[in-house]
Amino acid sequence: MTREVLAAKRRLRAEFSAAPRVEPAVARAAGVALVGTWLAEPRLSGCRRVALYAARDDEIPTRPLFDALCARGCRLLFPRCGERDLVFAHIDAWKQLEVGRYEIPAPPAARMGETLGVGDAVLVPGLAFDEEGHRLGRGGGWYDRSFPVGRPGPLLVGASFGDRLLPSVPHDSRDRGMDAIVTETGLRWVQGDT
Repeated sequence: MTREVLAAKRRLRAEFSAAPRVEPAVARAAGVALVGTWLAEPRLSGCRRVALYAARDDEIPTRPLFDALCARGCRLLFPRCGERDLVFAHIDAWKQLEVGRYEIPAPPAARMGETLGVGDAVLVPGLAFDEEGHRLGRGGGWYDRSFPVGRPGPLLVGASFGDRLLPSVPHDSRDRGMDAIVTETGLRWVQGDT
């Protein structure tokens, strides 16, 4: 990755970390809206397995989607940090999540990891996305390493608040693009890497 791209990403991350926190009521409403959007999209509602994330305060909450997909009998997975990439493990109940690396709720380490592939979907958190599906993450590269560019895999759906959909996000050839972007106002399919 070039120095210019790295510097541009650092600047954007600093801007978002200095931004005011999303009001809890706004975040809850976004989490509920996410459920309706997901279930209305046949390419997503038909996925046999879905990987979610346990949201931080500045991310769209996923608990409502977890509950809705559980009720439909969907197999749900959550990530935990492995050696270099993410390990996705199945959970049946939200309370099975425990505090993991970076203080993010994750499946217990004793849970067997599963490989996600074609026919599955992954909801990917991001600080920001652009209209082409480029993502600004927190800088660890976990999702990029877990779903490398050019390798077939699950649908990657970037999730963020609508005000974080930018005209352009700094990126290079190693950054994995999303297949769709979802915000509290709806879903947009973009050209990803699958």
